[in-house]
Amino acid sequence: MSTVLVVDDDPALVRALTINLRARGYQVHAAATGAGALQLAATDAPDAVVLDLGLPDMDGSDVIAGLRGWTDVPILVLSAREHSRQKVAALDAGADDYVVKPFGMEELLARLRAAIRRGTPTPAEPRITTEDFTIDLSAGRVTADGRDVKLTPTEWHLLEVLARHPGKVLDHGRLLTEVWGPAYREQTNYLRVYMATLRRKLEPDAAHPRHLLTEAGRGYRFEP
Repeated sequence: MSTVLVVDDDPALVRALTINLRARGYQVHAAATGAGALQLAATDAPDAVVLDLGLPDMDGSDVIAGLRGWTDVPILVLSAREHSRQKVAALDAGADDYVVKPFGMEELLARLRAAIRRGTPTPAEPRITTEDFTIDLSAGRVTADGRDVKLTPTEWHLLEVLARHPGKVLDHGRLLTEVWGPAYREQTNYLRVYMATLRRKLEPDAAHPRHLLTEAGRGYRFEP
C-alpha cells in the first residue's frame, strides 16, 4: 500500500483528499505546515507528496527544495497559482507535476498514480541472479539449475513484488494489498501459506531460507 503525504492548511481539502485516497487503498499522512511536512517526510518516507504552495510558515517551493535535498519522492503540487512563471518555478525546484485549484478529483488521482509509477524503484537489471535461482522480471519466469521453476500467477506476483525491492522490508499490509487487493490486507495467513510454498520451490533449505526472509512482526524481505 502506497503512502501519500498531503500538505495543505485547508482542513476541508485535506479531509476530502484523505477520504478519497483511503477509499482507493492509500495510507495517508497530513501536515498543515512546511516544517511539519519535512518532519513527516523524514520519519515516514512517503511514496508521494501532494503539496500546496501556499503554506502558513513557508512557501511550498522551499518545501520542495528541502525534500529534494535528500529524496526523489514524487511531488505533485496543488496550487491556486496559475501563472506559468509560478508553475515553472515549482517544476524547476523539483516538483513532478502541477495541478491548479480547483481540480477534478479523478484527474488528481490519475496524476498521482502516474507519479507513483514513475517513482517506483525497479532493479536496473531485469534479471536477478542468486546463488540458487534466477528471476527474469521481464520474461516473468524463474529458473534453477537451468530449469524453469513452475509458479502459480499468485506465487509469481508475490515473488515479483519482493524482488523489485531487494533488501527492503515490505510490510504485511503492503504485500497483501499489492498481490491480492485492499480487501485482503488483514489476511496474513495468505502470506504465510504462499511464502512457505515459494521457499519450498526456491530455497535449498526451506526451513532456513537465505533469500525469502521473515522480519518478525513487520513483513518479508528479499535478499539476492
